Amino acid sequence: MREVEAGVIAQTVAELCQRANFVLGDDILAALERAAETEASPLGKEALTCLLENARVALQECVPLCQDCGTAVVFLEIGQDVHVTGGDLYAAVTEGVRLGYAQGYLRKSMVSRPFSTRTNTGDNTPPVIHAEVVAGDRIRVVVMPKGAGAENMSRLGMLRPGAGRQGVIDFAVATVDQAGGSPCPPVILGLGIGGTAEKAMLLAKKALLRPVGEPNPDPEVAEMEREVLERVNDLGIGPLGFGGRITALAIHAETAPTHIASLPVAVNIQCHSARHQEATL
Repeated sequence: MREVEAGVIAQTVAELCQRANFVLGDDILAALERAAETEASPLGKEALTCLLENARVALQECVPLCQDCGTAVVFLEIGQDVHVTGGDLYAAVTEGVRLGYAQGYLRKSMVSRPFSTRTNTGDNTPPVIHAEVVAGDRIRVVVMPKGAGAENMSRLGMLRPGAGRQGVIDFAVATVDQAGGSPCPPVILGLGIGGTAEKAMLLAKKALLRPVGEPNPDPEVAEMEREVLERVNDLGIGPLGFGGRITALAIHAETAPTHIASLPVAVNIQCHSARHQEATL
């Protein structure tokens, strides 16, 4: 049994919170650069150029990529042969978020009592934690700061099974169309198809962690991703909603078996600032 100190987990999460807010991944930068080269709209091209400059300044100056430093969404893959010592795992993750947002001077956006007083918690806690037990003796930690502009545009559809492939595509495209410029396009679309309502929503969010543009290994799913991307980019919303061809950089779909009477479809929209960082302990 391998041991990992809770304090190490907290410090790792703190560092990941800051890196995720300051550093845009190479895959996302490459996708934005390709978009800037191919976008025909002058306004859209200018917007993409500004996004790339924003990423350069954020990295150079260690300042947030976006004023909305997001809900701290943390994914944990916990090896079954790992033992956390010196404290509680979830408490360590929460402490890491508190430290990271304080040390990085990141905006604290979490409020308690969501439908009444909406009092800011003051340290961006609690995080949203998704944990699963896997084989091995390591802990993989992924921190995804998720801004509200994109998250607010996410949707769940409980379709009838007869809606089939076309129903899934239509629902995804309609969700982006209704969102317009609100999620700060160009977006990355996470699709979760199957399972139950909550399973589909989790699949959609986890799909956003895939390298931008990497297709699903299942050819049928990959073909659907391509069709959704083409239709979304035919909407004309364009970068930051200014019009143009590039409304989405990528579509990432994940599927799971589902009930004979169900076809859950979740759409989780990520903005152009697709922030996430990870570490393995």
